[in-house]
Amino acid sequence: MENKNNGIGFFEKYLTIWVALCIVVGILIGQFMPIVPKTLNKFEYYNVSIPVAILIWLMIYPMMLKIDFSSIVNATKKPKGLIVTCVTNWLIKPFTMYLIAAFFLKIVFKTLIPVNLATEYLSGAVLLGAAPCTAMVFVWSYLTKGDPAYTLVQVAVNDLIILFAFTPIVAFLLGVSDVTVPYGTLVLSTVLFVVIPLTAGYLTRSRIIKNKGLDYFNNVFLKKFDNITIMGLLLTLVIIFSFQGEIIINNPLHILLIAVPLTIQTFLIFGIAYTWAKLWKLPHSIAAPAGMIGASNFFELAVAVAISLFGLKSGAALATVVGVLTEVPIMLTLVNIANKTRHWFPKE
Repeated sequence: MENKNNGIGFFEKYLTIWVALCIVVGILIGQFMPIVPKTLNKFEYYNVSIPVAILIWLMIYPMMLKIDFSSIVNATKKPKGLIVTCVTNWLIKPFTMYLIAAFFLKIVFKTLIPVNLATEYLSGAVLLGAAPCTAMVFVWSYLTKGDPAYTLVQVAVNDLIILFAFTPIVAFLLGVSDVTVPYGTLVLSTVLFVVIPLTAGYLTRSRIIKNKGLDYFNNVFLKKFDNITIMGLLLTLVIIFSFQGEIIINNPLHILLIAVPLTIQTFLIFGIAYTWAKLWKLPHSIAAPAGMIGASNFFELAVAVAISLFGLKSGAALATVVGVLTEVPIMLTLVNIANKTRHWFPKE
């Protein structure tokens, strides 16, 4: 972590602290300034909060700028890492998330969480499970000395898969958990929070690189968006928790209970992808990012869809935010594990 500019930044490093502060601020606003959430409620259309939608755009757009579609072609030269990533993320992760979350939230914690809330929390967990990481994984990759070009390919392929796999997987799993999902709303959310910013990012990237060059784009233009994503996330959390105050004050234990299955799932998915990569004798620079992408979540998308489907005040939205709260400390632990087990893999 010698080069701070390429490593984890100040906001990212202490993200858990900022999230905790936003939870407190949001709850206080909801309790002592109820006019704020009441006013924000007026700008909600088809379950989508316009203020929150704008903030989520701030989160997602800078990530989409980093995707270089031309690099996908190079992935055909080293397909094994992509196979590990795609199979783990799309054929394993969403379903283990559902099973683990359902087991804890509906069986183990049955006496602690009301049935309707448990179902909402499960829905939020499923949304996290169906959205592999697309942004912070670049930081985790750097900290494990991952191959940056290949990490970019893994992320780009995941984003493309999200476009057609996220909706049916979530609809199927939420249908199983007795939640009626407006399929059209799910598609709309995916288009609104993935397709449009992805297209905008691609067009912006192409135009800037064409006019000013790749060096300017990477070292000047992208720097302008430093911390924009994190600030958008934190402001979103303040809004969400201004609505969640009552639930949290009445059920403070629920935050910890939701974190249990999310934490177990994170370690499990990393273990599956990382071990598989070891058995396939992949280099560590590909194996580590492959494990990190599945272990971490595209929580901006999960939060966005939770809000869109179930509303700002829902348990589903709360569950996705708990995912944000637990992510950084857990992922830093996994980075440490990956670095200490580098000798397991072939020397490059």
